[in-house]
Amino acid sequence: MPRRKEPAPLNAQTGRGRRGRAPEAVAREQDEAPQPDRPPLLLRLLGAALHWGLVIGVWAALGGGLFLAYHWTQLPPTDALFHKQSNFAVTLVDRNGALIGRRGIDAGLPVSLAELPAYVGNAVIATEDRRFYDHFGLDIIGLARALYVNWSAGKVKQGGSTITQQLAKNLFLTPDRTVERKVQEALLAFYLENRYSKDEIITLYLNRVYFGAGAYGIDAAARRYFSKPAARLTLMEAAILAGLLKAPSRYSPANDVTLAYDRARLVLNEMLEARFISQTDYDEARNTQPKLFLDAGDGTGQYFIDWVMEMLKGYIGEPEMDIYVETTLDLGWQRSADLAVTSVLDERGRTLGASQAAMLALTRDGAIRAMVGGRSYRTSVFNRATQAKRQPGSAFKPFVFAAALEAGMTPDDLVEDAPFSKNGWTPQNFDKGERRMLALEQALAQSVNTVAARLTDKVGPHAVRRLAERFGVASELDAVPSLGLGTEEVTLSEITGAYIPFATGGTGALPFGIVKITGADGSVLYQREGSGVGRVLSAERAQQMHRMLSLAVSAGTGKRAQLPSRVVAGKTGTTQDFRDAWFIGYTGDLVAGVWVGNDTPTPMKKVTGGSLPADIWRSFAAAVLDKQRVKPPAVDARPDLPASAMPAMARATEPLPELPPQPVAPDPVPVPSAPEPSTPVAAPTDLVPVDELPPVLSQEKSAQADDPMATLIRAHAKEPAVGR
Repeated sequence: MPRRKEPAPLNAQTGRGRRGRAPEAVAREQDEAPQPDRPPLLLRLLGAALHWGLVIGVWAALGGGLFLAYHWTQLPPTDALFHKQSNFAVTLVDRNGALIGRRGIDAGLPVSLAELPAYVGNAVIATEDRRFYDHFGLDIIGLARALYVNWSAGKVKQGGSTITQQLAKNLFLTPDRTVERKVQEALLAFYLENRYSKDEIITLYLNRVYFGAGAYGIDAAARRYFSKPAARLTLMEAAILAGLLKAPSRYSPANDVTLAYDRARLVLNEMLEARFISQTDYDEARNTQPKLFLDAGDGTGQYFIDWVMEMLKGYIGEPEMDIYVETTLDLGWQRSADLAVTSVLDERGRTLGASQAAMLALTRDGAIRAMVGGRSYRTSVFNRATQAKRQPGSAFKPFVFAAALEAGMTPDDLVEDAPFSKNGWTPQNFDKGERRMLALEQALAQSVNTVAARLTDKVGPHAVRRLAERFGVASELDAVPSLGLGTEEVTLSEITGAYIPFATGGTGALPFGIVKITGADGSVLYQREGSGVGRVLSAERAQQMHRMLSLAVSAGTGKRAQLPSRVVAGKTGTTQDFRDAWFIGYTGDLVAGVWVGNDTPTPMKKVTGGSLPADIWRSFAAAVLDKQRVKPPAVDARPDLPASAMPAMARATEPLPELPPQPVAPDPVPVPSAPEPSTPVAAPTDLVPVDELPPVLSQEKSAQADDPMATLIRAHAKEPAVGR
């Protein structure tokens, strides 16, 4: 084995090797020796990027293929796509098994596109999917446009689903908003586009889509609203039906004829722009008022029945047999609610300029026991308890004070009642007075605007918004300084449900009306499990809020809601120019909310939340509650509830004397809306998921954005709310 050649040792005195060569010279020769060629750095980086790009691409393609293959195997069968059940009955009973009513869900007769006037299908295409004949099931251009519009607006204002996607979703999928469901929707859209022609797809869509009032399909809708087959629809009638697809209950001519006609005229505009109709056709149809056939029942619980019927498909899809629905409604409570609303309005409504009212009564688990959507169902089937969005005014303040408690304050902490200004916005108190320093519970009981505004600023509008959403407020709230004074619109159903945590010791629950759905063959199609969103407020904070809300009724603006020998807690609300008046309160197992106002922006005559709404609430509660003493709201016996909180509970549960009617409050002082914040509003990050929201409510919410009649019905939107 050859020996390894060792380097020559250096001379210790000269620093040279044996051959007399300096190390520097050796190193220089090595540096000057020819080196092998290497590619430039840029080429090496590009090569590495290409290599790893190919590796990642191969694995991504493999993973994507497996992902799509899995979801393809999970798709529902489509063999019976053209099979259509004609009619089936829905029987609804209350919580005691008493019959509420029967409704027929009409699927009409199947019709082909050739049997219909051309403008029937074109009206739907113009409004729902103008590029229907140009895309492959997914409209990339429309989706990109929707993303840009929504990004520019900072919220969802436009959707990108095609008619094919809607057909896939309506026929085969659940309403869950999950990634899996969206993937299946896209796959089904591809499948339908490859298997069926465009005319067959639009025919399927027209025969299966829901038009409201229990009508599935264009023929059923034509017979329901115009008492004629779909083949005889006029252009204006076709536009009315196409306009329903955005929000069937809201734009239904059975709910609001004027709103339905205005929506239809927008459809005609879309058809004219798409060149589906001529200017002459447009002018003739626009001035046409078709004869409507609206047969509205007048029995007890009709608003509730409509609400349940709207939700059925979201729970069980399109039924294939008669079904039996067990609900939470209590017919006794419902009759008492109807009587309380009508008697108070009949007695004083005309004098005080109040023409409408709505009421929702729940138990503490969210079960709906009574629902009044308006003064008369026969006069107007529009449900003001679930569909109308109004400013809650001071009825929103409890969420501000709850946020303040979470920030470390207590009901006894003193706050300054002095002029307050934020970005040029200066709210004023209802009674125009200033009280210097007030305890937190006094400020809520007397509904002091300056304190609520100051607290909102202290804890931050974002914190107030997050808490309200956590409690169950589903409407979109802008985190502006005036949020704490109730300037953001909500529905009666959601804000009433959001008071449940105050009555339960901190546990949230969402309003619900369906317990069980059974098929005619005895099969259980739906069974309710669980009850709400869990704990949303600590037991200690919930007890403090109960103490404060009890004081608001016993010694504050809600005195007229008092009941003898019962603890009543709640809050009043009054908006600008007395357009809306609210009272939301609870006692025992009852949580109920009342709204009084007008469908138009006409002001009432000094009607505050502490007057007519409190009177309606008291009349109803007195009728449905027994004479026994009601226990206070449940409070968890947890370590986080100190013993010091119990004396407050003892004070809050003392019997309350029945007081005579209180005089009407003085004129309010306008509270100007707060300006929009200069910095972008961050999305909330600590919200409790709300996955039990009834499908009809989420659909109606999405329909608010482009409502052409919003200015007429809610012209006071974003205007300030006042105290009380």
